[in-house]
Amino acid sequence: MSDKEKVFPRLTRRGLLKGGAAVAGGVVGLGGFPYINRLAVRAQETPLKFWQFYAPGGPVASQVEWFEKTVADWNDSHPQKIELEFIPNSEYISGPKLATAFASGEGPDIFIISPGDFLRYYNGGVLKDLTPFIDEAAKADFPESVIANRMVDGKIFGIPMEVEPMAMYYSVKAFEEASLNENDVPKTWEELLEVAKKLTTPERFGVMFETQPGYYQNFTWYPFLWQGGGEFQTADGKSSFDSPATVQALKFWQDAINSGAAPRQIMGAGGHDTIANLASGYVAMQNVGIWGISQLQSNAKDFPYGVFRLPTPPNGKYVTVGGGWAFVANAKGRNSDAAGEFCAWALASMDQGSVDRVATWCTKGKSDMPPRNSALKAGGGAFSTGMIGKFAEEIHPGTRAEPRVPPEVYKIISDAIQQTQLGGADPQATATAASQQLDAFLSSYQGAPIL
Repeated sequence: MSDKEKVFPRLTRRGLLKGGAAVAGGVVGLGGFPYINRLAVRAQETPLKFWQFYAPGGPVASQVEWFEKTVADWNDSHPQKIELEFIPNSEYISGPKLATAFASGEGPDIFIISPGDFLRYYNGGVLKDLTPFIDEAAKADFPESVIANRMVDGKIFGIPMEVEPMAMYYSVKAFEEASLNENDVPKTWEELLEVAKKLTTPERFGVMFETQPGYYQNFTWYPFLWQGGGEFQTADGKSSFDSPATVQALKFWQDAINSGAAPRQIMGAGGHDTIANLASGYVAMQNVGIWGISQLQSNAKDFPYGVFRLPTPPNGKYVTVGGGWAFVANAKGRNSDAAGEFCAWALASMDQGSVDRVATWCTKGKSDMPPRNSALKAGGGAFSTGMIGKFAEEIHPGTRAEPRVPPEVYKIISDAIQQTQLGGADPQATATAASQQLDAFLSSYQGAPIL
């Protein structure tokens, strides 16, 4: 058995397709993709496909406009054309469409991935090295904390378009109905559950954490692990998941469900959807990221809400997680050099157009913290006023980068969260069993470093 077969034992197209929705859940690793470029490189008049879940046809007009303008500007000035292909968020993130497309040899030329799914595609040989298309000044413009989890051996394989810290959003109306105000914003886990119970009514839950398994749920749970000093891996690559910090983080989410203050069922597109959950009145407080600002501004403009930092456990330390999507190019696509050039042109050039493009995405297209120092400067006052200013000043300083893990590690952690949050399993026993599984996998893992 080859080294690659040892690391990625489930590589058949049949196995990937059989996994169905589980593909996105990390059950199947995508190492050893079949040859993606099975056909000869086509002529430049054939557009490169750019898969993402924003445009055309996305739910937020400002984001649709940004993507369409970005691609139109490229097409106006380059012989190799690019065509946007919209994949609904539910299929792109939670469904198998992207993974199975690569497994069948039909992967897009350009797509976007989060840090959590980086190793699935890097270890699978899919990602194009973008370093040759980025000059040194542009590389230095990305803080190490933002770019490190998109790099391997000093090479850049993904260019981030945003940094998205997590926080708690709350309905001002719900607070008022419960005779609460901004002075009652919880600062500890215990206070959060107490306030959530006060906000809970027969028609509304007091607080919401993601309940659907997936990379997003793991992403939103990590801060609660870190706040108590927990990690899932030691510096020498062994599991550290069996710890008091892990147990209390699992128990906290379990307690929220068991108290009746948090729902088992999420509305709309998922826990990242503020419109279907918070603005609709389904929940009074929601654990969600900075993108919620643009969602509410676009689709619930008159909804009054507030934002506060993630509460902390006893003797804990404030920390949140910063995710964000990155442009990547298919290394075996129809014109991988043009795809790589596009990614760098769009997001990682020192040309003012590229800098402004990133700043515009983070202030007008969406609501995010910028991944580049120059874009932060170009955004000016947008990052010091309003809700984005609140994130910049109060929430973002405690940001830690989203971990990148292989699908097998993701799945072990995901199962532990699900078993305790919704299944009622004992948090200590679950943490111990998960840690043993992690150790078994990590002892033979041979892919790019887990960060």
